[in-house]
Amino acid sequence: MSYSRELDIALLAVQRATLLTKSVYSSHSKGTLSKSDSSPVTIGDFGAQALIISSIKHAFPEDEVVGEEDADDLRKDNSLRDLVWDLVQAAKLDDSAAEDKLGGPIKSADDMLQAIDSGRSAGGRKGRIWALDPIDGTKGFLRGGQYAVCLGLLVDGIPTVGVIGCPNLPIDDQAPLDSSVGAQADDKEGKGVLFGAVTGHGATSRPLSKGALAPANAISMKPISDISQATFCESVEAGHSSHGDNAAIASKLGITKPSVRMDSQAKYGSIARGAGDLYLRLPVSKTYEEKIWDHAAGVVIVQEAGGRVTDAWGKPLDFGIGRTLKENKGVVAAPKDVFPTVIEVVKEVLNAKE
Repeated sequence: MSYSRELDIALLAVQRATLLTKSVYSSHSKGTLSKSDSSPVTIGDFGAQALIISSIKHAFPEDEVVGEEDADDLRKDNSLRDLVWDLVQAAKLDDSAAEDKLGGPIKSADDMLQAIDSGRSAGGRKGRIWALDPIDGTKGFLRGGQYAVCLGLLVDGIPTVGVIGCPNLPIDDQAPLDSSVGAQADDKEGKGVLFGAVTGHGATSRPLSKGALAPANAISMKPISDISQATFCESVEAGHSSHGDNAAIASKLGITKPSVRMDSQAKYGSIARGAGDLYLRLPVSKTYEEKIWDHAAGVVIVQEAGGRVTDAWGKPLDFGIGRTLKENKGVVAAPKDVFPTVIEVVKEVLNAKE
Protein backbone atom coordinates (compact mmCIF):
# COMPACT_ATOMS: atom_id res chain seq x y z
CA MET A 1 0.00 0.00 0.00
CA SER A 2 1.18 3.52 -0.75
CA TYR A 3 -0.67 5.11 2.21
CA SER A 4 -0.87 8.26 0.10
CA ARG A 5 -4.26 9.27 1.54
CA GLU A 6 -3.08 8.66 5.09
CA LEU A 7 -0.02 10.83 4.47
CA ASP A 8 -2.11 13.59 2.88
CA ILE A 9 -4.59 13.70 5.76
CA ALA A 10 -1.79 13.55 8.35
CA LEU A 11 0.14 16.41 6.69
CA LEU A 12 -2.94 18.63 6.50
CA ALA A 13 -4.06 17.79 10.03
CA VAL A 14 -0.63 18.50 11.50
CA GLN A 15 -0.36 21.70 9.47
CA ARG A 16 -3.70 22.99 10.77
CA ALA A 17 -2.84 22.02 14.35
CA THR A 18 0.56 23.68 14.08
CA LEU A 19 -1.10 26.92 13.04
CA LEU A 20 -3.21 26.71 16.20
CA THR A 21 -0.12 26.25 18.38
CA LYS A 22 1.51 29.27 16.74
CA SER A 23 -1.57 31.38 17.44
CA VAL A 24 -1.46 30.27 21.08
CA TYR A 25 2.16 31.24 21.45
CA SER A 26 1.80 34.63 19.80
CA SER A 27 -1.34 35.62 21.72
CA HIS A 28 -2.09 36.55 25.31
CA SER A 29 -3.82 33.22 25.75
CA LYS A 30 -0.71 31.12 26.29
CA GLY A 31 -1.24 29.27 29.56
CA THR A 32 -0.24 26.20 31.50
CA LEU A 33 -1.64 23.98 34.16
CA SER A 34 -0.01 21.20 36.13
CA LYS A 35 -0.91 17.61 35.40
CA SER A 36 -0.53 14.91 38.01
CA ASP A 37 2.95 14.11 36.69
CA SER A 38 3.92 17.80 37.14
CA SER A 39 4.79 18.32 33.47
CA PRO A 40 3.51 21.56 31.97
CA VAL A 41 0.57 21.35 29.63
CA THR A 42 -0.63 24.15 27.42
CA ILE A 43 -3.97 24.97 25.97
CA GLY A 44 -2.25 24.37 22.65
CA ASP A 45 -1.90 20.69 23.56
CA PHE A 46 -5.64 20.30 23.99
CA GLY A 47 -6.55 22.30 20.90
CA ALA A 48 -4.04 20.53 18.65
CA GLN A 49 -5.12 17.10 19.88
CA ALA A 50 -8.79 17.90 19.29
CA LEU A 51 -8.13 19.11 15.74
CA ILE A 52 -5.93 16.16 14.75
CA ILE A 53 -8.08 13.41 16.24
CA SER A 54 -11.26 14.86 14.72
CA SER A 55 -9.53 14.83 11.32
CA ILE A 56 -8.30 11.26 11.72
CA LYS A 57 -11.71 10.03 12.87
CA HIS A 58 -13.41 11.80 9.96
CA ALA A 59 -11.13 10.20 7.37
CA PHE A 60 -10.53 6.84 9.05
CA PRO A 61 -13.33 6.23 11.56
CA GLU A 62 -12.21 2.72 12.52
CA ASP A 63 -8.63 3.75 13.35
CA GLU A 64 -7.50 4.13 16.97
CA VAL A 65 -5.43 6.97 18.39
CA VAL A 66 -2.89 6.97 21.20
CA GLY A 67 -2.83 10.60 22.36
CA GLU A 68 -0.87 12.22 25.14
CA GLU A 69 -3.77 14.19 26.62
CA ASP A 70 -7.32 13.55 27.84
CA ALA A 71 -10.11 16.03 28.46
CA ASP A 72 -10.50 15.49 32.22
CA ASP A 73 -8.97 18.88 33.11
CA LEU A 74 -11.19 20.66 30.59
CA ARG A 75 -14.31 19.01 31.99
CA LYS A 76 -13.43 20.33 35.45
CA ASP A 77 -12.64 23.89 34.32
CA ASN A 78 -15.25 25.65 32.19
CA SER A 79 -13.12 28.75 31.58
CA LEU A 80 -10.23 26.63 30.32
CA ARG A 81 -12.58 24.59 28.15
CA ASP A 82 -14.04 27.77 26.64
CA LEU A 83 -10.56 29.13 25.96
CA VAL A 84 -9.55 25.99 24.08
CA TRP A 85 -12.90 25.92 22.25
CA ASP A 86 -12.40 29.49 21.01
CA LEU A 87 -8.99 28.52 19.62
CA VAL A 88 -10.32 25.38 17.95
CA GLN A 89 -13.14 27.31 16.30
CA ALA A 90 -10.68 29.86 14.93
CA ALA A 91 -8.26 27.26 13.53
CA LYS A 92 -8.80 26.61 9.86
CA LEU A 93 -6.79 26.35 6.67
CA ASP A 94 -7.13 29.01 4.00
CA ASP A 95 -8.19 26.38 1.47
CA SER A 96 -11.72 24.97 1.35
CA ALA A 97 -10.68 21.70 -0.32
CA ALA A 98 -8.09 21.06 2.38
CA GLU A 99 -10.63 21.85 5.12
CA ASP A 100 -13.14 19.48 3.52
CA LYS A 101 -10.60 16.65 3.60
CA LEU A 102 -10.27 17.18 7.34
CA GLY A 103 -14.02 17.20 7.93
CA GLY A 104 -14.33 20.95 8.39
CA PRO A 105 -14.61 22.72 11.76
CA ILE A 106 -15.46 20.84 14.95
CA LYS A 107 -19.14 21.51 15.55
CA SER A 108 -19.39 21.92 19.33
CA ALA A 109 -17.39 22.04 22.54
CA ASP A 110 -18.75 18.61 23.47
CA ASP A 111 -17.46 17.22 20.15
CA MET A 112 -14.09 18.79 20.97
CA LEU A 113 -13.94 17.03 24.34
CA GLN A 114 -14.99 13.76 22.76
CA ALA A 115 -12.25 14.10 20.14
CA ILE A 116 -9.61 14.69 22.80
CA ASP A 117 -10.81 11.68 24.77
CA SER A 118 -10.68 9.51 21.64
CA GLY A 119 -6.91 9.38 22.13
CA ARG A 120 -7.11 6.82 24.93
CA SER A 121 -6.19 3.74 22.87
CA ALA A 122 -3.95 1.30 24.73
CA GLY A 123 -1.94 0.63 21.56
CA GLY A 124 -0.92 -2.88 20.56
CA ARG A 125 0.24 -5.12 17.74
CA LYS A 126 -2.99 -5.37 15.75
CA GLY A 127 -4.66 -2.90 13.44
CA ARG A 128 -4.12 0.76 12.61
CA ILE A 129 -3.18 2.99 15.53
CA TRP A 130 -2.09 6.63 15.29
CA ALA A 131 0.45 7.89 17.85
CA LEU A 132 -0.05 11.60 18.49
CA ASP A 133 1.94 14.18 20.41
CA PRO A 134 0.03 17.47 20.00
CA ILE A 135 2.93 19.57 21.30
CA ASP A 136 6.16 17.62 21.63
CA GLY A 137 8.66 19.66 23.61
CA THR A 138 6.23 21.56 25.81
CA LYS A 139 9.03 23.29 27.71
CA GLY A 140 10.60 24.36 24.42
CA PHE A 141 7.22 25.74 23.36
CA LEU A 142 6.84 27.70 26.59
CA ARG A 143 10.27 29.31 26.37
CA GLY A 144 10.11 30.03 22.64
CA GLY A 145 12.46 27.21 21.61
CA GLN A 146 11.93 24.23 19.36
CA TYR A 147 8.76 22.17 19.57
CA ALA A 148 6.86 19.95 17.16
CA VAL A 149 3.42 18.57 16.38
CA CYS A 150 3.91 14.86 15.71
CA LEU A 151 1.68 12.16 14.22
CA GLY A 152 2.66 8.61 13.28
CA LEU A 153 0.60 5.69 11.99
CA LEU A 154 1.42 2.24 13.35
CA VAL A 155 0.18 -0.69 11.25
CA ASP A 156 0.23 -3.90 13.28
CA GLY A 157 2.73 -2.25 15.60
CA ILE A 158 5.09 -1.04 12.84
CA PRO A 159 5.65 2.72 12.27
CA THR A 160 4.46 3.26 8.69
CA VAL A 161 3.52 6.93 8.20
CA GLY A 162 5.20 9.83 9.96
CA VAL A 163 4.53 13.59 9.97
CA ILE A 164 6.24 16.26 12.08
CA GLY A 165 5.40 19.99 12.01
CA CYS A 166 8.22 22.24 13.26
CA PRO A 167 7.17 25.90 13.20
CA ASN A 168 10.51 27.25 14.46
CA LEU A 169 12.94 25.31 12.28
CA PRO A 170 14.37 26.96 9.13
CA ILE A 171 12.59 26.04 5.91
CA ASP A 172 15.96 25.69 4.17
CA ASP A 173 17.08 22.04 4.38
CA GLN A 174 20.69 23.21 3.95
CA ALA A 175 20.61 25.64 6.88
CA PRO A 176 23.46 24.77 9.27
CA LEU A 177 22.54 23.27 12.61
CA ASP A 178 24.23 24.85 15.60
CA SER A 179 23.53 25.61 19.24
CA SER A 180 21.47 28.70 18.37
CA VAL A 181 18.74 26.57 16.78
CA GLY A 182 17.48 25.28 20.10
CA ALA A 183 17.46 28.59 21.95
CA GLN A 184 15.31 31.67 21.51
CA ALA A 185 13.75 30.26 18.38
CA ASP A 186 10.97 32.09 16.58
CA ASP A 187 8.67 31.64 13.62
CA LYS A 188 9.77 34.63 11.57
CA GLU A 189 9.92 34.61 7.78
CA GLY A 190 11.88 31.63 6.52
CA LYS A 191 10.84 29.41 9.43
CA GLY A 192 8.33 26.59 9.62
CA VAL A 193 8.75 23.16 8.06
CA LEU A 194 6.59 20.06 7.67
CA PHE A 195 8.32 16.67 7.44
CA GLY A 196 6.57 13.58 6.08
CA ALA A 197 7.38 9.99 5.17
CA VAL A 198 5.81 6.65 4.30
CA THR A 199 7.71 3.38 4.65
CA GLY A 200 9.17 2.47 1.29
CA HIS A 201 8.40 5.84 -0.31
CA GLY A 202 11.09 8.19 1.00
CA ALA A 203 10.97 11.29 3.18
CA THR A 204 10.17 14.91 2.35
CA SER A 205 10.15 18.39 3.80
CA ARG A 206 8.02 21.34 2.75
CA PRO A 207 7.34 24.83 4.07
CA LEU A 208 4.44 25.08 6.49
CA SER A 209 1.49 26.73 4.76
CA LYS A 210 -1.74 28.33 5.92
CA GLY A 211 -3.71 26.61 3.18
CA ALA A 212 -3.08 23.72 0.79
CA LEU A 213 0.15 21.78 1.18
CA ALA A 214 3.24 23.44 -0.28
CA PRO A 215 5.36 21.48 -2.79
CA ALA A 216 7.57 18.81 -1.21
CA ASN A 217 11.34 18.39 -1.37
CA ALA A 218 12.95 14.96 -1.06
CA ILE A 219 15.34 14.79 1.90
CA SER A 220 18.10 12.40 2.89
CA MET A 221 20.69 12.05 5.60
CA LYS A 222 24.14 13.43 4.86
CA PRO A 223 26.90 10.94 4.02
CA ILE A 224 29.61 11.01 6.69
CA SER A 225 33.16 10.34 5.51
CA ASP A 226 34.72 11.40 8.82
CA ILE A 227 32.62 10.74 11.89
CA SER A 228 34.72 13.11 13.97
CA GLN A 229 33.13 15.92 11.96
CA ALA A 230 29.57 14.80 12.76
CA THR A 231 27.02 17.01 14.50
CA PHE A 232 25.00 15.30 17.18
CA CYS A 233 21.69 16.36 18.66
CA GLU A 234 20.43 15.73 22.17
CA SER A 235 17.61 16.81 24.43
CA VAL A 236 17.71 20.10 26.28
CA GLU A 237 16.36 18.47 29.43
CA ALA A 238 18.91 16.41 31.38
CA GLY A 239 15.96 14.39 32.67
CA HIS A 240 15.30 13.10 29.15
CA SER A 241 18.81 12.06 28.12
CA SER A 242 22.14 11.62 29.90
CA HIS A 243 24.27 14.56 28.78
CA GLY A 244 27.32 13.01 30.45
CA ASP A 245 27.04 9.73 28.56
CA ASN A 246 26.39 11.60 25.33
CA ALA A 247 29.57 13.65 25.85
CA ALA A 248 31.59 10.49 26.54
CA ILE A 249 30.32 8.90 23.33
CA ALA A 250 31.11 12.01 21.31
CA SER A 251 34.62 12.05 22.77
CA LYS A 252 35.24 8.40 21.85
CA LEU A 253 34.03 9.11 18.31
CA GLY A 254 36.44 12.05 18.09
CA ILE A 255 33.64 14.61 17.83
CA THR A 256 34.79 17.98 19.11
CA LYS A 257 31.90 20.20 17.99
CA PRO A 258 29.50 21.03 20.83
CA SER A 259 26.22 19.15 20.79
CA VAL A 260 23.08 20.82 19.52
CA ARG A 261 20.47 20.74 22.24
CA MET A 262 16.87 21.16 21.20
CA ASP A 263 13.49 19.97 22.36
CA SER A 264 11.13 17.62 20.54
CA GLN A 265 11.20 15.44 17.44
CA ALA A 266 12.61 18.43 15.59
CA LYS A 267 15.85 16.49 16.19
CA TYR A 268 14.63 13.62 14.02
CA GLY A 269 13.68 16.02 11.22
CA SER A 270 16.98 17.87 11.50
CA ILE A 271 19.16 14.77 11.07
CA ALA A 272 16.85 13.33 8.40
CA ARG A 273 17.51 16.30 6.11
CA GLY A 274 21.24 16.31 6.82
CA ALA A 275 21.38 19.43 8.96
CA GLY A 276 22.60 17.21 11.79
CA ASP A 277 23.97 13.68 11.80
CA LEU A 278 23.39 11.78 15.04
CA TYR A 279 20.65 11.77 17.65
CA LEU A 280 21.48 10.34 21.07
CA ARG A 281 18.86 9.89 23.78
CA LEU A 282 20.48 7.71 26.40
CA PRO A 283 18.59 6.35 29.40
CA VAL A 284 18.73 8.40 32.58
CA SER A 285 17.09 5.75 34.77
CA LYS A 286 16.34 2.04 34.64
CA THR A 287 12.64 2.63 35.21
CA TYR A 288 11.91 5.35 32.64
CA GLU A 289 9.85 4.19 29.66
CA GLU A 290 9.87 6.17 26.41
CA LYS A 291 6.41 7.03 25.07
CA ILE A 292 5.51 5.79 21.59
CA TRP A 293 4.20 9.24 20.56
CA ASP A 294 7.66 10.73 21.19
CA HIS A 295 9.29 8.57 18.51
CA ALA A 296 6.83 6.95 16.06
CA ALA A 297 6.77 9.76 13.48
CA GLY A 298 10.48 10.53 13.74
CA VAL A 299 11.52 6.91 13.26
CA VAL A 300 9.68 6.66 9.92
CA ILE A 301 11.17 9.93 8.67
CA VAL A 302 14.77 9.07 9.63
CA GLN A 303 14.57 5.54 8.25
CA GLU A 304 13.13 6.75 4.96
CA ALA A 305 15.90 9.38 4.77
CA GLY A 306 18.58 6.69 4.94
CA GLY A 307 19.09 6.23 8.67
CA ARG A 308 18.77 3.56 11.31
CA VAL A 309 17.06 3.93 14.67
CA THR A 310 17.37 1.47 17.56
CA ASP A 311 17.51 1.63 21.32
CA ALA A 312 20.80 2.25 23.11
CA TRP A 313 21.67 -1.47 22.98
CA GLY A 314 20.98 -1.84 19.27
CA LYS A 315 17.57 -3.48 19.73
CA PRO A 316 14.75 -2.49 17.35
CA LEU A 317 12.19 -0.18 18.94
CA ASP A 318 9.06 -2.19 19.75
CA PHE A 319 5.98 -0.02 19.21
CA GLY A 320 3.52 -2.91 19.55
CA ILE A 321 3.57 -3.41 23.32
CA GLY A 322 1.31 -0.53 24.33
CA ARG A 323 1.65 3.19 24.97
CA THR A 324 5.35 2.95 25.88
CA LEU A 325 8.55 1.40 24.56
CA LYS A 326 8.94 -0.55 27.78
CA GLU A 327 11.18 -3.24 26.26
CA ASN A 328 13.67 -0.60 25.06
CA LYS A 329 16.08 1.75 26.78
CA GLY A 330 17.16 4.97 25.10
CA VAL A 331 17.25 5.83 21.40
CA VAL A 332 20.12 6.13 18.92
CA ALA A 333 19.65 7.41 15.35
CA ALA A 334 22.38 7.74 12.71
CA PRO A 335 23.03 7.30 8.98
CA LYS A 336 23.19 3.62 8.03
CA ASP A 337 26.84 3.69 6.98
CA VAL A 338 28.14 4.86 10.37
CA PHE A 339 25.46 3.36 12.57
CA PRO A 340 27.46 0.21 13.49
CA THR A 341 30.36 2.37 14.69
CA VAL A 342 28.09 4.64 16.70
CA ILE A 343 26.12 1.85 18.40
CA GLU A 344 29.28 -0.02 19.40
CA VAL A 345 30.62 3.10 21.12
CA VAL A 346 27.26 3.67 22.81
CA LYS A 347 27.28 0.12 24.19
CA GLU A 348 30.90 0.50 25.28
CA VAL A 349 30.08 3.64 27.29
CA LEU A 350 26.95 2.10 28.84
CA ASN A 351 28.72 -1.19 29.69
CA ALA A 352 31.44 0.75 31.51
CA LYS A 353 28.74 2.01 33.91
CA GLU A 354 27.34 -1.44 34.73
